[in-house]
Amino acid sequence: MSLLVVGLSHRSAPVSVLERAALHADAQMKLLQDTVAAEPAAEAAVLATCNRIELYADVDKFHAGVAELSTLLAQHSGVGLDELTPYLYVHYEDRAVHHLFSVACGLDSMVVGEGQILGQIKDSLARAQELHTAGRLLNDLFQQALRVGKRAHSETGIDRAGQSLVTFGLEQLASGTAVQDWALAKKALVIGAGSMSSLAAATLARAGVSEVVIANRTAERAERLAQILNDAGDVAARAVPMDSVSDELTRADVVVSCTGATGLVLTAEAVAAGRGLDAQPGTGEAPSRFGSGAARLPADHGTEENCPLDLPPMPATAGFSVLGEAAVAGMAASELEQHAAWVDNAPRPQGSVAVVDPVQEADAIAALAATAAAIGRVPERRRPEPVAEIPRPTPSLFLLDLAMPRDIDPAVHRLGGVRLVDIESLAEASADAPMAADVDQVRRIVADEVAAFGAALRAAHITPTVVALRTMAADVVAGEIARLDGRLPGLDDKQRNEITQTVRRVVDKLLHAPTVRVKQLAAEPGGAGYADALRTLFDLDPETVAAVSRAEDSTTDEKDRGSS
Repeated sequence: MSLLVVGLSHRSAPVSVLERAALHADAQMKLLQDTVAAEPAAEAAVLATCNRIELYADVDKFHAGVAELSTLLAQHSGVGLDELTPYLYVHYEDRAVHHLFSVACGLDSMVVGEGQILGQIKDSLARAQELHTAGRLLNDLFQQALRVGKRAHSETGIDRAGQSLVTFGLEQLASGTAVQDWALAKKALVIGAGSMSSLAAATLARAGVSEVVIANRTAERAERLAQILNDAGDVAARAVPMDSVSDELTRADVVVSCTGATGLVLTAEAVAAGRGLDAQPGTGEAPSRFGSGAARLPADHGTEENCPLDLPPMPATAGFSVLGEAAVAGMAASELEQHAAWVDNAPRPQGSVAVVDPVQEADAIAALAATAAAIGRVPERRRPEPVAEIPRPTPSLFLLDLAMPRDIDPAVHRLGGVRLVDIESLAEASADAPMAADVDQVRRIVADEVAAFGAALRAAHITPTVVALRTMAADVVAGEIARLDGRLPGLDDKQRNEITQTVRRVVDKLLHAPTVRVKQLAAEPGGAGYADALRTLFDLDPETVAAVSRAEDSTTDEKDRGSS
């Protein structure tokens, strides 16, 4: 059997796909049960966080395992397999171990070095143990991952490189201002009372907000969290029911939401109504696909009279040149037509010489040729008149959405005076975050731990065979002593015991060096075949070896259940 992980994360998939593929608690449980019921898998565990969904399994066939696990992820996430497949990654055996250990250390997190992932790994293991889908391999793997993660945080400065997703999100809301200065005296509304929401509430309390209001569907959890904050003495906290969120919006300066809801918790309309805001078209739009320097057309700029393409007005790039060729390179024919709808009235300086990159010019010519072939004419060279950007009002309401799928309607960014940070914007912001030098040390720890875990796993693989060999030797000794009793019935107990001990010592000495050496060899890469060789050389009964394995697994399961 071999370890296999199939999954997707913020590194492999856009947030829009992660959001749709997110698994709620019931879906995770059903996925685990269906995975162990599938033919290639004997054990299974699911690691599902706000920015990753991974399915771990102990499989006996690689290709069949990949196909089955991918299919199950697609079925339970609700995203079609054809759509999901391009975003999936696969890790096998040592690479799968390396991946989980890296995840546990925070090296694969959106915010490098964050420690929240350790709690999520622990929850994942507990869920698999509760459903009895984690056997010896996954129990050992996840428990070792937790130890490796703790070692990385205790032996290195990875904590200096990373921070919690909550802290990172608040820093993005503060826009360069120190969080403590930005949060001072603000009123906060936290929606949800789970681990992430609790961390957000505690972080805001330490940052200096004047009040934290907790809204949650389960009133007891909200009240418990509010009581903890009040007992800490850092902030005044109170709990409210979920239907009071709209009222609390009128008072809040900061809203953090992280629930398990499958739909939106805050719509743009609810935020606008709660704050008495109106959408301001053109001021809160998402960044243009042409970049922040995209020019905007005057609102009254209609379709140009006698325009050969007769198209409605369209925004265009500020860099759409007088020559036109460089700006349209690589654009689709429909975009070329839209951009060609504007007449270029800009005067060209006398004596000016355009400098054109040969590669860009060739691409531009090819694009224009394709357009000319499609529409039957060459588009005129045109450029819109740029207009001044309309400045956004200073934000008075700050929203942090840490849920996956999202809790807050992304359309709230169109509201004047509102700033929204969500998982998608955090992913973009973290892409350029600097990494500490300690990350290299953590990577060395991971590499060492992966090698040690692999060696222990390979050595453990041969243990049942060695135990079966020693059991067979003990049976041979017992049989020979019984025959001796028949031939020499006059032996007293002292003589019989001495002979028995002598024979056992001889057998032990003969077996000691080979069994120690075979364990060493089996622990090395490529040592899996030594168990088969041992069984063949000593003609060991495969069922005896399997019985030893089952007995060891049963003992391990009892120990794990007792400790969980």
